[in-house]
Amino acid sequence: MTDAAHATFALGIDLGTTHCALAAADLAAERAAPEAFAVPQVVHPGEVRAEDLLPSFLYLPATAELPPGALDLPWAPGARAAVGRFARERGAGTPTRLVASAKSWLSHAGVDRRDGILPWRAPDDVPKVSPLDASARYLAHLAAAWDAAHPDHPLDQQEVVLTVPASFDAVARELTVEAAQQAGLPPTLRLLEEPQAALYAWLADRGPGWRDEVKVGDVILVFDIGGGTTDFSLIAVREQGGTLQLERVAVGDHILLGGDNMDLALAYTVKARLEKGGTQLDDWQMRALTHGCRVAKETLLTHPDRETHPLVVPGRGSKLIGGTLRTELRRDEMEAVLLDGFFPRVGADARPQAPRRIGLRTQGLPYASDAGITRHLAAFLGRAGLERGEGQTFLHPTAILFNGGVTRAPVVRDRICEILGGWVRADGGTPPTVLEGVHPELAVSRGAAYYAHARRQGGVRIRGGTARAYYIGVERAELAVPGIPPQVDALCIAPFGMEEGSEVELDEPFGLYVGEPASFRFFGSSTRRDDHVGTVAAPDALDELAPIETTLEGEEGALVPVRLHARVTEIGTLELSAVEDGGGRRWKLSYNVRVE
Repeated sequence: MTDAAHATFALGIDLGTTHCALAAADLAAERAAPEAFAVPQVVHPGEVRAEDLLPSFLYLPATAELPPGALDLPWAPGARAAVGRFARERGAGTPTRLVASAKSWLSHAGVDRRDGILPWRAPDDVPKVSPLDASARYLAHLAAAWDAAHPDHPLDQQEVVLTVPASFDAVARELTVEAAQQAGLPPTLRLLEEPQAALYAWLADRGPGWRDEVKVGDVILVFDIGGGTTDFSLIAVREQGGTLQLERVAVGDHILLGGDNMDLALAYTVKARLEKGGTQLDDWQMRALTHGCRVAKETLLTHPDRETHPLVVPGRGSKLIGGTLRTELRRDEMEAVLLDGFFPRVGADARPQAPRRIGLRTQGLPYASDAGITRHLAAFLGRAGLERGEGQTFLHPTAILFNGGVTRAPVVRDRICEILGGWVRADGGTPPTVLEGVHPELAVSRGAAYYAHARRQGGVRIRGGTARAYYIGVERAELAVPGIPPQVDALCIAPFGMEEGSEVELDEPFGLYVGEPASFRFFGSSTRRDDHVGTVAAPDALDELAPIETTLEGEEGALVPVRLHARVTEIGTLELSAVEDGGGRRWKLSYNVRVE
């Protein structure tokens, strides 16, 4: 085990759905000044270049597709696969060999996240990797790149913070830590929620002056649109001992809605235009077009002076001249799709629509059924239990911090501010101000490095704890009735906001079966903020998470009296265990992340 006690750098890692980033701050400096680390990566066959962002894509080429040495890296001569920019661009033309959205798959309980399922729906002759392995490869690339540039200060001996979406549940967080361990990151690393990291980046840039921009009673809405998820967090400004403090008071649900959805919507728009001209695209070409639209979207958002971006779709038949189809994505087309489709003008009472389900559907990621991000925002701010001002029908944020590449576009930011400001104004309040100055694509890694520095050297800290309350399903000991299953109660074992390093215990003893397979139902809620340890809730009012399935050591079929313990580790993961009542035995309960 490595020791980060003598670390030189505080490092922050953003393991993103579409981009990864690494930032560093010198621990010897009194004030953290995180800087992005340029990551060497293959950009063209045989060409390596260092860039601030490492695209989260893995390309698995055919055996004879590229010449020897085409994917070589300084630390990996003879590499047979590519991570980063070349992987993304090559995969746009050959999507069946491209691993994308691994982070979204890592949080999807409906698949075996340790099984080789990516690239999704690729032909049998294409090698496959698991979401866990793909995530580990991205992290390993960052670690190797850092080590090559800092041989005297290897990454596994530094103070490292790795970010996760605020809405990630306990299982997804544990899998993220497992990927980090697989990649050789230090076992002392810590997890940090991405919206908090974005605010830490703002604090780093503002320095002590941040206290002049907010006041006690302010509530900051962190609006984070990533490649695969949209996250909402509320961070309140409090006062303690005469100084300002920050506390994360609410986190939105896990909404699988982000840049990936936008890319697909743009691809369908271009496809419709092509079909009007008599050109038909098959599923394979649509995948290539979607990847092309992603690059076009990012380019147009980054370069506001450009009105179009070319699109090239590989040919699949004799109808296409020259074997490829050439078209373009127009700026006005892109902005119309993004604004009207994802940020519609709705009222504060709007809620996400749940369409009637068709009986059968193909397997895949469980994307949000309603793409209207503004409707999801209205539902979040209108939650029961949030501390609203007198007469308010929903919580009024006083400030907003944008994060995520899509929010770099002024038209997107302006639309969100227009809608949110209109809601607040109509409800008798003052529209929120925008906290400026954060680079949306680098903020998470820079903020994580700031947080790592603050943990060692002191600095502003955001209080938060667990973003959800967690519950265990307990079967009632009742008389058996034919055809009626025993009733299950959900008991709170870890309340909302439980701090790192703390442990709680349920007072009530339970009977634990050992020596034979047992299944434990596991639930979570991001809305039940007032439940305490031992609170009983109805399971159907909660989100059911991956079960805990195990065979606990002991005499077969024995029923042992135990008390349940929950601990939030210093890393930021949740550990559950059963401790024998009056005895010394302890059984750790591990999440089942496999789907049978």
